[in-house]
Amino acid sequence: MSSNARRAVAGIACLAVVAIIVGCAQSLRSPRKPEEIVAGHMAQWKLKNPDRADQWIEEEKERHKIQPPADNRDLLKGEQAKGHAYGNYTERDILIWARETEKLVVEGSRIFHNAALLGGTIGVSCDMCHPDAANTHPETYPKYQAQMGRTALLRDMINWCIEHPVRGKPLGADDPKMRALEAYITAQRKGVALNYGKH
Repeated sequence: MSSNARRAVAGIACLAVVAIIVGCAQSLRSPRKPEEIVAGHMAQWKLKNPDRADQWIEEEKERHKIQPPADNRDLLKGEQAKGHAYGNYTERDILIWARETEKLVVEGSRIFHNAALLGGTIGVSCDMCHPDAANTHPETYPKYQAQMGRTALLRDMINWCIEHPVRGKPLGADDPKMRALEAYITAQRKGVALNYGKH
């Protein structure tokens, strides 16, 4: 190999090393969020298991007796014609509403029953005190909570439990985990009348 060819190969090798170093430095400056990593793994799993992609939902529903969402098909009957608020919706829309709502509730169940997902530090999950969300009474919020010394919303009580019995860090009001937990706890009281302030 001529000296010019050797220099060209060495130059290309140097550029490759520089590119690797720059790439590593960029990933250190802006590491991927855990949610992005999980979403990436889930996407890969779904590609490899297309027939089982939503099986975890059915398994979770069966395992924890999750209440089904409301059946909104009656919105498409009778007076629901053009010009009505629901006049442009279809049976498919109704199915999407139910499926997406149920997915959030099922995700809440998954978190509720898993100490690690709750961010606990002592292996305690919500279901240890509240099997299948029993005795959570979301229909009674807002109400005064003596242990907090103030009127609380359901999310305040969820965070109190995460901080104290679970020994984890509180969740932000718009945290996907908080939204899922609220959805699950509320869904499990389907059919119970609202009665805020009740103890």
